[in-house]
Amino acid sequence: ELVLEEEFNRLYERLQKEEEKGAEILWGGFFRRLCAFSVDLLVLSILSFALFYFVYAGYSVGLAAHRQTLSGESLDVFLFLCLVGWLSLVTGYFVLLHGMAGQTLGKWLLGLRIVGADQAPVTYRQAWLRWAGSWVSALMGAGLLWILFHPQKRGWHDLIAGTWVIREKKPR
Repeated sequence: ELVLEEEFNRLYERLQKEEEKGAEILWGGFFRRLCAFSVDLLVLSILSFALFYFVYAGYSVGLAAHRQTLSGESLDVFLFLCLVGWLSLVTGYFVLLHGMAGQTLGKWLLGLRIVGADQAPVTYRQAWLRWAGSWVSALMGAGLLWILFHPQKRGWHDLIAGTWVIREKKPR
């Protein structure tokens, strides 16, 4: 009987700690996350412009060396290079920043952070799953709107990756 009472007390204390911990969490809501994503889009637009400029400059120099111009078949190759470069840039931006710091520039400015279970740092695997899941969420539409209705403000991409978006205590 004493063992049961000790086990009950231990479990009860653990439950109380988890409830207290959960009460302190401020979830990152839909509109704050949308604003952070808008900042990220601005940053990515500037980086994309620079990327396309350098791809164009390098490709044009290569074509000129072979006395060719950007047209027809060479335009297809140029567009393919731009697409691959852009996908690499955007994927790297979100996956690397989420994996390294738990936040992009937009999330940092708006005081948001991505965390795993028990507020652990996000792994690169989770960052990748979240990124892949965000495409599914965006294509389906409902996956992003899910944030509005979920009690912890989680989208489908958060559910897929096992991540949460929380507000940091210190404002920027």
